[in-house]
Amino acid sequence: MIFERLEVTSFLMNCYIIGCEKTRACAIIDPGGSFSFIDEKIIDLRLEPKMILLTHGHSDHIGAVKELKDKYNIPVYIHELDAEFIKNPDLNHSYDLFRKIISLDYDNLLKDGQIIELGELKIEVIHTPGHTPGGVCFKIDNIILTGDTLFDHSIGRTDLEGGSMDDIISSIINKILIYDDEVKLYPGHNSSTSIGVEKKENMFVRKYYK
Repeated sequence: MIFERLEVTSFLMNCYIIGCEKTRACAIIDPGGSFSFIDEKIIDLRLEPKMILLTHGHSDHIGAVKELKDKYNIPVYIHELDAEFIKNPDLNHSYDLFRKIISLDYDNLLKDGQIIELGELKIEVIHTPGHTPGGVCFKIDNIILTGDTLFDHSIGRTDLEGGSMDDIISSIINKILIYDDEVKLYPGHNSSTSIGVEKKENMFVRKYYK
């Protein structure tokens, strides 16, 4: 598997490129901005983009979607409960964050448990509401891309539209931390971590694992 983390936008958002070594097919996860930077990496790696996968619909995760979609003519995937977020600037906060309006269409709706095939890779969709109603994580082999649900020693904010502290804690405990301690977690912002570390050291959930 080809795995690249690119730090984009002034909000230090993690965009991920996942590629199949055999077919060179790739998925772009959360292209929040910096289109040229992302595109140069795709070209350098000799990859063929097949899809854009979104963990949720906030503007810092969708800012380069249109440019990538236009160049490569690839579909955009988002969970059905966040579909309105990428369309509605009031929900995705694009003007608040970037002083521009972002309103996008989607091509396919994600569902919990769905398996997306990318060359020889299989990407599992895990619905993890809490940061937004339609937030998802993506599991590929022994890694999980956690979006803004779970961070290194922290969790996503729940004070925006559709956010819920109860839901995000439930999502983390019942949908993410159920896997082996060695599974690596790659969030939407900041550094990577692991399930074992978060069970022991994350102040929001460690009490459930004593």
